[in-house]
Amino acid sequence: MKNFHYLFLFVLTLVVPTFSQAQDKGLHLKNVLVIGQLDKPEDRYSMEINVTEIFTELGVKAIPSLNMLKLGTDASLIASDSMKQIIATKGIDTYLLVSVRGYDKTFKATSMNDDFNTALGAGNLFPLYREEIVSVSFEFKFFRNGAMVEYDIIKCGNVSNRDAVLKKLRKQLRKVAVKKWK
Repeated sequence: MKNFHYLFLFVLTLVVPTFSQAQDKGLHLKNVLVIGQLDKPEDRYSMEINVTEIFTELGVKAIPSLNMLKLGTDASLIASDSMKQIIATKGIDTYLLVSVRGYDKTFKATSMNDDFNTALGAGNLFPLYREEIVSVSFEFKFFRNGAMVEYDIIKCGNVSNRDAVLKKLRKQLRKVAVKKWK
């Protein structure tokens, strides 16, 4: 019986550290360059500024891509080697692409694992808000070293105007960032 207790304690010491490491799957976000993939400049600006503010409130060093590019410049310039070097000198190693996925509540996470250049080159068909919609789904793709490391969809329901979309997004984003990304 005594040997059984020792065996049980030995197995427990092997299992508990493995279990606790398995549960620690967060992104551990320390810094991020926020890139809004929206066609309208005012939507892109609003998205980047709101997401950057939330991350900054949570202690994450965040920079909107509009600080790196001139207004109206194509965001695909960020994929160039010279821009990546400039961004790296600012201490940024994580890139976040934010876009509107659609206006339905049934979107599921994609299984696609695009590289950064492919994802950055993808266009976006949807504006931040459309008349007569009730929900908006936002897609968040995190990249490090050119590979996707995290993917999430945040759904904002019961929206009636553009301001309501941004207000709901801020509320949902704060919850998800604390729970999954921080």
